[in-house]
Amino acid sequence: MEVSRQNRFQMLNSPIFTSMKLLLPIVLLTNLPSLSNSFVNAQTMFRKTISANWQFKGAQEKDWLPATVPGTVHTDLLANQLIGDPFYRTNEKEVQWIDKKDWEYQTQFFVEASTLSKDRVELVFEGLDTYADVYLNGQLILEADNFFVAWRVNVKPWLRSGENHLRIYFHSPIKRGLQLLKEYGFGLPAINDQSENGGLKKSQKVSVFTRKPGYHYGWDWGPRLVPSGIWRPITLEAWDTAKISDLYFHQQMVTKERALLEARFTIEATKATDLQLSVVSEGTVLAQQQFTTQVGNNQFTIPFYIAEPKRWWTRELGEPHLYRMQGQMKDGEQLLDTVEHRIGLRTIKVIREEDEKGESFYFELNGVAVFAKGANYIPNDVFIPRVSEEQYRRVINSATEANMNMLRVWGGGFYENDLFYQLCDEQGLLVWQDFMFACSMYPGHEDFLNKVKSEAVYNIRRLRNHASVALWCGNNEMDIAWSQYKEFGGWWWKQRYGRRKRKKIWQAYEKVFHDILPAAVKVHQPGIFYWPSSPYAGPGEHSFVKATKGDIHYWGVWHGKEPFIAFRENIGRFMSEYGFQSFPEFKTVQKYTIPEDWDIESEVMAAHQRSGIGNLRIRSYMEDHFRLPKKFAHLLYVGQLLQAKGMRMGIEAHRIAKPYCMGSLYWQLNDCWPVASWSSMDYYQNWKAMQYHTREAFKPLLIGAQQNKQTLDLFLVSDLLSDLEGTISLNMLSFNGDQCWSDSKSIIVQANTTTPIGQWKVSDLQKEGDFKKVVIEVLFNYGQEEPASQLIFLTKEKNLQLPKQPDIQTILTPKEDHYTLSLKTKQLAKNVFIQFADAEGFFSDNYFDLLPNREKTITFKSKDQSDRVLTIDNLEILTLADTY
Repeated sequence: MEVSRQNRFQMLNSPIFTSMKLLLPIVLLTNLPSLSNSFVNAQTMFRKTISANWQFKGAQEKDWLPATVPGTVHTDLLANQLIGDPFYRTNEKEVQWIDKKDWEYQTQFFVEASTLSKDRVELVFEGLDTYADVYLNGQLILEADNFFVAWRVNVKPWLRSGENHLRIYFHSPIKRGLQLLKEYGFGLPAINDQSENGGLKKSQKVSVFTRKPGYHYGWDWGPRLVPSGIWRPITLEAWDTAKISDLYFHQQMVTKERALLEARFTIEATKATDLQLSVVSEGTVLAQQQFTTQVGNNQFTIPFYIAEPKRWWTRELGEPHLYRMQGQMKDGEQLLDTVEHRIGLRTIKVIREEDEKGESFYFELNGVAVFAKGANYIPNDVFIPRVSEEQYRRVINSATEANMNMLRVWGGGFYENDLFYQLCDEQGLLVWQDFMFACSMYPGHEDFLNKVKSEAVYNIRRLRNHASVALWCGNNEMDIAWSQYKEFGGWWWKQRYGRRKRKKIWQAYEKVFHDILPAAVKVHQPGIFYWPSSPYAGPGEHSFVKATKGDIHYWGVWHGKEPFIAFRENIGRFMSEYGFQSFPEFKTVQKYTIPEDWDIESEVMAAHQRSGIGNLRIRSYMEDHFRLPKKFAHLLYVGQLLQAKGMRMGIEAHRIAKPYCMGSLYWQLNDCWPVASWSSMDYYQNWKAMQYHTREAFKPLLIGAQQNKQTLDLFLVSDLLSDLEGTISLNMLSFNGDQCWSDSKSIIVQANTTTPIGQWKVSDLQKEGDFKKVVIEVLFNYGQEEPASQLIFLTKEKNLQLPKQPDIQTILTPKEDHYTLSLKTKQLAKNVFIQFADAEGFFSDNYFDLLPNREKTITFKSKDQSDRVLTIDNLEILTLADTY
């Protein structure tokens, strides 16, 4: 039976269709189990992913083309060779027509009669981007309008035994956005919406009216590519009697002696029946109880405890132990459903206590104060479905290998896939989780607010069993940008509006971030900390640079053109954003350019630099610290050294300020396309110099150095939980390896804080060696095989009289699954960068300083899975002296 949209809804409200209407709820999923949940152990459950035989076309076109699901329109057009790679050169401009069109997808799928015999048969759409009308066998069954949620539809009345036809009509998000903008009556601040790049007017910034990732519309590090499509799987589910719709393991109390928990089941039942619910871990039944269900949704709670629990920790504090927990549901001896989660038992608090300097802001894990070390994380691609499991593993491994313990999932992207949080759980990475609102103001009409509430409930419930999720934050930078309580503060947004519109905009803000979101968090994940905005200082205040409470985003370095040393003077209680840009390495740039583009002011390089001040700002800072290279490839390399230097200064300043400052999350870890940006890893997940330097700056034991005109001050910063006794030694070496001066002393390093080591007069050090020709090696020996170390150059790199083209001796040795590379030099080789000309992979260290007469051995793991053997002839080495 095919019914037009208008007639269908009229008919559903007529008496004759009342019973049919009850059978066809179109439901926003607020209780969908984790995507990793398996029904394989449930005897009455059936689940099938609908991923094959998909086709797509433009809505007004006749010919259907093969499509990939999950996927996007852009990637399907690319696979069919109908567009060029949007990331190549300036191709982005050539594909802006795509988001103005409507698109259709279709497939056929087979259903057995036995499936149709089940009590309930549902289609689950785990992610539709974004405005989608779904038709099953010609019947409209769903009108989706939110990227960030899943949808579940009872389709038994329209499903057939045998072949079934599923068609999805995607409306242009731009046309829908323009309609919503017109209905709202006026535009809202959306400074990163690149509407003009999309062929729209400056006043037509529609991103804030659509519940879709903000970065799709452009950002100051990303392109404007606004996709549509089926971005997460579609599944067919069928079941009898009852199913577990949701299972939440609420941790009431966790100590080293005992963990008290509640298993909170949501059971959807098609009939009243007596059921047995069990909590099982590693084959052991921890608790069991009988319940009687009513038709519809039922809430049941089973309390239980675990004696002497293995608690979940971040890596520097212990093991991130995970328990495999199952909820099982039986009808007599018949197993109806099983849902599984891997949970970590821990207590996480955000401590805000008044002190003599303001108010603290830090995370406490299992009673231990944690200095948060990490980065802001953005989506790994503009086209989300093509990010592989391997890429997810690589980015999370890169974070932990760089000694991070926290990532901030930033609010202009999306609520990440379950795999991301599973990997964070496994690796002991805390997650600062933003809701998806950033750098804009949003509407406040009833339909929008209802979408926000449903989206919040869905995602809180989806993610709340993950040990890694430590905090929910309302938005990114909106509180400080609007600055309601400071008339001439903020980003000059509110001043553009009259009194009535200003009031309407702020009321919408208060409703979302001080009412809807905190209420949803309180109900659905009780006990977790909610923070309305980042940065934020507290009710009625705004978090500016000198704030002594809350968190701070410091952009004096870069946007404010302040020198790197300003990092030491602008420190808050928790630094949740700061950054500096660099270019990707030359190999990456070669992938999206041709030789005529190899100038930082070329059209292509400018197109892959979304910060209007970017490339020239890098050059300006470079001239202050380094000699400006003449070769393009050398300029990219020195740009990475510049970024690494500045960011390491920032990280060390924050850590030295411990415990006043208890968090340092730089902007940003990764990229969503090949671009010059603030990232420490490029789009292809190559580590920049900054990522290697970050690893050193985030080590649990850090030797921090701060030099001014009068003194060189040294500190030891410890994240370890025991005091350390040892010897600190300073050795001034010439670039030829001769010792010019030394000093040493015994010290006790206090646990989990900063210990001043000492102070040396610059004037005294100048008597011992020419700062242009020496380096100080600082070592802390404390009984471990490898001492903590730091190299200190006492003048800027552009002043150093480096040995010209140091002769580096190398030995390359193939191993079973990697290579070892040994390097040695008779003279200082500064910032040694190594690559193979015709192979890509990962070096265990790079961009490092090689001291004279010291052998350094690193490893290389190739991405190439072939049997090809690399040789020393393929090795390329670049040092800072080579750029002179």
